[in-house]
Amino acid sequence: MDFKTAAQLGTYLSKDYAREFFRLLVSYQDISASEAASRLGLHIKTAQDFLEGLTEIGILRREEVYEKKRPYYRYVLRDAHISFELDLSLLERERANGDATRRIREKSNSGANFSLARGGEYIAHVALWTGEGRDRKERKISLTRPQGEFLYQLPFPNADFLSIAEIMHRAGVGTELLPEILDIVDVLDQYGTIEIEKPG
Repeated sequence: MDFKTAAQLGTYLSKDYAREFFRLLVSYQDISASEAASRLGLHIKTAQDFLEGLTEIGILRREEVYEKKRPYYRYVLRDAHISFELDLSLLERERANGDATRRIREKSNSGANFSLARGGEYIAHVALWTGEGRDRKERKISLTRPQGEFLYQLPFPNADFLSIAEIMHRAGVGTELLPEILDIVDVLDQYGTIEIEKPG
C-alpha cells in the first residue's frame, strides 16, 4: 500500500463513528448510505462520503441497484480482514538519483541568514523569511551536521554553479546521505534561497 492510500485509510479509521460503521459493514450482507446513516444517526452525506472513500481505496465494492426505477448504490465489504504494509523507503526512492546532478548556488539577495556553528566549520542553522512588511515572518531551520557541512560549501551567488554531488564531495558528505541533502536543497529552493542552473 502506498503512503497516500494508507493515509486515507487512517483518516477513515480515525472517525469517531468508524468502529460502529465497520460493525455494520461486517454484520450486513450489503448496505446503502441512507440505511447506514439512519442506523448510526449520521447525516446521509457523511455516510455517503465514508462509503465512497472506502470504495475508492478498495476496502468496499459497490453495486448499483434499482428501486422503483431509481438507481442507488449498495456497499459490500470486500474482506473482513484489513491489513496493509507500508514501505517507507519508497518515499526516499521517489527522488531520482539524477537529482544529484542538479547544479546550484546561493541566490543573490535571498535574505536568508546562514549561521555558523561555534567551530566555524559548518552551518548550524539557516533563517528564512516569508511574507512582506508586517506579515514578514522568520523561519529558522536547524540543520544536521552533514547538511551544515554541505551548505558551508554552497557556492556564493557570484560563483560558478556546482552539482549537488560535487558540493557533497567537497564537504566530505557520503553519498548515502543524499536523501538528507536533497531534502534541505528542496526547502531552500522552495524559499528562493538557492538557484538551480537551467539546462542549456
